[in-house]
Amino acid sequence: MLLCAEYVLPITADPIEAGAVLVRDGKIADIGAAVVLQARYPEEEIRDFGQAAILPGFVNVHTHLEYTAMRGIVHDVPYAEWLVSVHSKGDTMTPAELESSAIMGALEGLSSGITCMADITPTGAAMKALQRMGMRGVIYREVNATDKRRVDFAMNQAKADIAHWQEYVDPERLSIGIAPGALYKCHPSIFKKISEFAKDTIPVAMHVAGSREEYRFIRSGTSAFSVDALSSSRGYVEIPPWLPTGVTPINYALNWDAFEVGNMLAIHCVHVSDDDIAKLREYDIAVGICSRCNAQLGMGVAPMREYLKADLRMGLGTDSPAATDSADMLLEMRTGMLVQRAVERDFFLTAQTMLELATIGGARALRMDDKIGSLEVGKLADIIAIDMSSSHQTPTTDPVSALVNTTSSTDVIMSMVGGNVLYEQNQWNVDLDVAYNIARAIEARGRLRS
Repeated sequence: MLLCAEYVLPITADPIEAGAVLVRDGKIADIGAAVVLQARYPEEEIRDFGQAAILPGFVNVHTHLEYTAMRGIVHDVPYAEWLVSVHSKGDTMTPAELESSAIMGALEGLSSGITCMADITPTGAAMKALQRMGMRGVIYREVNATDKRRVDFAMNQAKADIAHWQEYVDPERLSIGIAPGALYKCHPSIFKKISEFAKDTIPVAMHVAGSREEYRFIRSGTSAFSVDALSSSRGYVEIPPWLPTGVTPINYALNWDAFEVGNMLAIHCVHVSDDDIAKLREYDIAVGICSRCNAQLGMGVAPMREYLKADLRMGLGTDSPAATDSADMLLEMRTGMLVQRAVERDFFLTAQTMLELATIGGARALRMDDKIGSLEVGKLADIIAIDMSSSHQTPTTDPVSALVNTTSSTDVIMSMVGGNVLYEQNQWNVDLDVAYNIARAIEARGRLRS
C-alpha cells in the first residue's frame, strides 16, 4: 500500500512535499517523493489523502483511560479537591463500566491520531481496551499500600495480575509494567520492592513531584494530604501520622531505591530542583509532561527548558480524561508550547520540538523508538493522516508549524497501527461493538453525575 499526501513528516528528517510512504507487512518499506515511489512500485495500491500530512502516530505516554466517563463531572477545583472527588466516584464504578469507559477513551485517542498509549491502571480496564482495539501501548499495573503490613499482599496481587495480563495481550503490541501509587498513598518500602521485582525487564512508571500539595507533604508534612487536614476520613496516611522528610519528592523516591530499574518513566516532575534534574539524568529517567492537566488543576508548570538542556528522554501525556476532558495530543502540544513560551525567558519552544515530543520523544521515553515514533524504513507502520486543507492552514510554507498551531483532533482522517487501518473518516475498524460501549460509558457518566 502506497500512502500519498501533500506533506510527509518523517520527524527525524526534513518534511517531504508531495511525498509517499510504502507500507508492506505491517512495516514501512520505503519513503520519498510520491512520483518516485509510484514509478518504483507501479503495481502498488495507492491511497492518496490529498492536501494532508502523513506522519507517525502520536505516542501518549500517560493516561488513565478508565476515567473517561468522568470527564466534565469534577471541574474548576484545585488538584487535591479534584483528586479526592474523582477517586471517590471512581470507586463506585463496576468492572463493566470501567472497561467501557476505557474503550471510549481509546476510541477517542485513536480518532485523534494516538496509536500508542501508556496507561496506569489498578483494574486492567485499559489493558483490555487496547488489546481488543488492536492498539499499541504499555499498561502499568498500579500498586497501593499505605500500611506496611499490607505491602507484601499488594505486591503479590500485582505480580499475579501482571502474569495474567502478559498472557492475555499480544506481546508484539502491548507491554505490561508496574507502577507504585502516588508518594502520599504508599508506604515507602513498596518502592524498593517494585524495583527489586522490575529490575531491567519490567517497565515502571510513577507519579512524582506533580503538585505543590505533594511537594509540601513530602518535605514538611503539611498540605491537603496530611493526616490532620483529612482527619475526618484519615486521608491517605495510616496512623501514626506522616513524619516530614525535609527532602524533595525526587530525593525521597531515590532514598527508597525507586529509580533502581532499567526502564523508568516519571510522570509530571513539575516541582524539581537542579539537583533533582541531575539525578533524573544520572539514572536515565524518562519524563512524561502533562501540560494541560497541570494547568487545569493548578499543579504548576514543568521546567521543560531544563529537561531539554539535560537531554532527558521526554514525551507528552494527556493524563486523566477526568481532568483534561479529551485525549487530544494536538491540543496537548499547542497548550504545552504556549504555556512554556508564556513563562520562560530567553527560551522559545518551537512547534517542531513539540511534534518531536509527541512522536519520537514519547517513543524514546517508553524505550520503543527502535520500532515507532518516526517514519523510517524498517519501523512499524503506525501512521496517521491529518487534513491540512482548511482555510486557516492554506497556503503554508511550514507544515509542522501549521499542524501544531492550527489543527485539532477533528482533522485526523486516518490512524493505522502495524499496517492495519483502525480509524478512517469517522469510522472505527475495530473488533468490538463501538456503539454499545459508548452507550454504556455514557450511562455510567449519567449515574456518576447524579
